Amino acid sequence: MSSENAAQTEFLRQGGVGTSVVVVFNDRKRLKQCQECLAERQPPLAELVAIGAQESSLDDVPRLNPAVARRNRQRSMARWLLPFGFMAGLTFTYITDLETFAFAGAWSQHLIGALLGLVSGWMGSFAAAASVSSEDDDRIRGLRNRLEEGSWLLLAETASGVDMPWLLLQQHRPLAVVRLADR
Repeated sequence: MSSENAAQTEFLRQGGVGTSVVVVFNDRKRLKQCQECLAERQPPLAELVAIGAQESSLDDVPRLNPAVARRNRQRSMARWLLPFGFMAGLTFTYITDLETFAFAGAWSQHLIGALLGLVSGWMGSFAAAASVSSEDDDRIRGLRNRLEEGSWLLLAETASGVDMPWLLLQQHRPLAVVRLADR
């Protein structure tokens, strides 16, 4: 039976996230009861994290940390902006025939232009990542406020194709259920 659970857990990791919700509780006892019921459920949830006093910190959960989302966006943007900037810098130096870096020699001045284009692509990835806000930012800000008011949060994520146990969640009488993703 344990090898079957291990195979199922690996399948859930590879399948991606289906539905992601944060359940808000005003009582830690209810949070723990709900967490235990969801942990025993088959098929198991892809992720189940309790957040609050004496639990995980909100900043420790990558799904609920805007700084982690911004860093991931920046890395994703850099993946294509760096080569594009390099090629744009190289192309620009060949097209314009400017001799800004003539002291470096004929081929080196094109290389310097390409490297400057690469650096501008890297800087652009930071600017682009900071200027785009996630669609979940407002919801996460509201959850952060609930946490500061003394509530507890339970992040529950199902694998793709697995239904969220809505009735089970409602039986534990949460203050709110905030849906983050539904894929």
